[in-house]
Amino acid sequence: MAQKRLMQELRALQKEKWVDITTDETNLLKWKIGLWVVNPDSVWHGAFLKAEMRFPADYPYQPPAFKFLTPNIVHPNVYLDGNLCISILHRPGEDEQSGELASERWNVLHGVESVLRSVLLLMDDPEINSAANVDASVLYRDNRVEYDRLARVIVEETQKSTPEGAHMPTMAELAPVPIKPVDDDADFWNMTDEEEDFGGSDSDENMEDDFDDDFEDEDDK
Repeated sequence: MAQKRLMQELRALQKEKWVDITTDETNLLKWKIGLWVVNPDSVWHGAFLKAEMRFPADYPYQPPAFKFLTPNIVHPNVYLDGNLCISILHRPGEDEQSGELASERWNVLHGVESVLRSVLLLMDDPEINSAANVDASVLYRDNRVEYDRLARVIVEETQKSTPEGAHMPTMAELAPVPIKPVDDDADFWNMTDEEEDFGGSDSDENMEDDFDDDFEDEDDK
């Protein structure tokens, strides 16, 4: 079940320009991820963030694990060892202790793409009240200028270690492929007069004559 689902997701993600995925041929439950931060408004814009994902044997019923391999990421929700704290990767169901709702946590409708997009969103909008890195959380809250400077340093470092031939995707490359509109049925607009009566019968015409006669009778009274 897990491997079949992962193969389907892998094929879809290999068409995306903002993510680079390599898999272990002997172990499909372990992926190496490269994430381009393509949001031009992000302090992390231009970064190529390396990570790994590990999937349990009962995926997608249980969530994968996500860990950054890019070192020294300064972010409130990234532990010093690179592990990420994010609700979507927490086990299914509500958690009374943390207050997380089931809708915020993992469920079988999620997949790798939804996780990766959630990671990118979290990079720009961290949860500072449930910090994995307290120092980064305080810095983000109290000294955003310094926080942004450190982020830009990391961005520059990641750009030095991108895979050979890889490049930051342009906005044109990220634009969805336009769907060709379906042509209208030309025959519909070229119907003959006979076709336009939509199946009217002689009895309909007789009924109209009867109505006309009734109106004439009324006028004679």
